Amino acid sequence: MCTVSYLPTPSGFILTHNRDEAPRRSPRGIERHTVGTDALIFPRDTGAGGTWIAAARSGRMAFVLNGAWVKHQHRPPYRRSRGLMLLDFFEIPDAQSFFKDYDLNGIEPFTFVAIGDQALTQLRWDGTKRYLAELPPDQAAFWCSATLYPPEMQGKREKVFHLWLQATRQHGAQRNLAAKVLNLHYTGSVDDPENDYVMNRDNRVRTVSITQVVRKDQVFRMQYNELLEGLSDKSSLQIRAH
Repeated sequence: MCTVSYLPTPSGFILTHNRDEAPRRSPRGIERHTVGTDALIFPRDTGAGGTWIAAARSGRMAFVLNGAWVKHQHRPPYRRSRGLMLLDFFEIPDAQSFFKDYDLNGIEPFTFVAIGDQALTQLRWDGTKRYLAELPPDQAAFWCSATLYPPEMQGKREKVFHLWLQATRQHGAQRNLAAKVLNLHYTGSVDDPENDYVMNRDNRVRTVSITQVVRKDQVFRMQYNELLEGLSDKSSLQIRAH
């Protein structure tokens, strides 16, 4: 997994996440749980029990992609799944402590991104070293999984996003922006079914769902679209005042 776009808006942001995974691991909807002292909304992976994207009442949200920079050699068993690691993030009130001190030994390489108030932090783990970067929260961004897409294909897929963004801005099409981004995540194409935004590789790995989180002022709204059975679910979370 996966394909992710981030768009800042005047009142927050739009985060859209295509999950590329084995079909058997696709949940049917959004769950609501308390992790530590924080209330969360997220779709729960039916395999390891973690998640790939979550939003919290504290105002934080996070997502994870498989791989760091390039495709790595899969060497199980691993101490902890990346999806459970994402939930662990919300048990630690200080995000920077998680980025610097969380034990990553025995966890498969990943790219982890956390979004907070005026902060967009990216952590890449290649299996031996962590790479931490603060990204500009007022600029659009795009990611795709290093385990599924080699660097050249990542560049082609990102170009589709930026061409769409340029055309959208030229036409001043800011109304219904979340719906337009969602449509892009359904239709974005590099003219290759195995590498399009909604991809399929002989049903071994395919895009099983699209999750969108919109933050508008002090509210998170999550929309989960499961693609295998055509299911959908929505949930919202009021952000706690600091």
